[in-house]
Amino acid sequence: MARPTHISRALSQNFLADRATAEYVARLAVPHGRQVPLLLEVGAGKGALTAKLAPHCDELHAHEIDPRLVPKLRTRFSTTPQVHVVAGDFMDTRPPRTPFSVAGNVPFSRTADIVDWCLRAPALTDATLLTQLEYARKRTGDYGSWTLLTIRSWPRYEWRLVGRVDRRRFSPVPRVDAGIVRIERRRTPLLEPAALRDWRYLVELGFSGVGGSLHASLRRAHPRRRVDAAFRAACLDPRVLVGEVSPDHWLRLHEELTSYRRP
Repeated sequence: MARPTHISRALSQNFLADRATAEYVARLAVPHGRQVPLLLEVGAGKGALTAKLAPHCDELHAHEIDPRLVPKLRTRFSTTPQVHVVAGDFMDTRPPRTPFSVAGNVPFSRTADIVDWCLRAPALTDATLLTQLEYARKRTGDYGSWTLLTIRSWPRYEWRLVGRVDRRRFSPVPRVDAGIVRIERRRTPLLEPAALRDWRYLVELGFSGVGGSLHASLRRAHPRRRVDAAFRAACLDPRVLVGEVSPDHWLRLHEELTSYRRP
């Protein structure tokens, strides 16, 4: 079968080709029958997910970078007043100042940039993103290990793997399956704003690899006896690999290593 001419490998395009999957992703993006005031869709493509999201949004901005697809999207949703098709690169978009959600079938090659954009947006409430399954599993701890980005942002954001999608649900069929990542801003952060700077410093120091272990890395900023006590309180083996330390254990380490400096 000939490959459709509208597919662009340069844009990492893999369109959702299954209505049931689009409905499934939309339910995860707008759970419990909520109505979202403002939702930004990344990579609207042919509008499969857009059509399922629209009924649950007061306003939906469907972003599409491929100029060949924009006219068809605008025609398809011309009678859906809450849908605004936005031509251009989503990464050029200025984040709204009012609370908003993000959802989309993310171009796999641009996942990291889009996630960073979401985390930097002060008014973001949540993001539901179709990504490569490996990315989704790594970021959410599904492999039993955790990444720097997830741990560093954990006090303000919860990361969850909420679904998996077989690669055959896309056209063209990608080489790997997809995962659905749900990133939610916590209504109440796990740490006070004043503590976040120390948190980031501690986590980045721990992931630096200096000294060859998490225990050794933390000793560069804290006395050994304090690090030993913190590991005992967190029930961690001093030989544990940094990626194996869960967010809850990191929170306990932070509590123990910062408590002795409090007045």
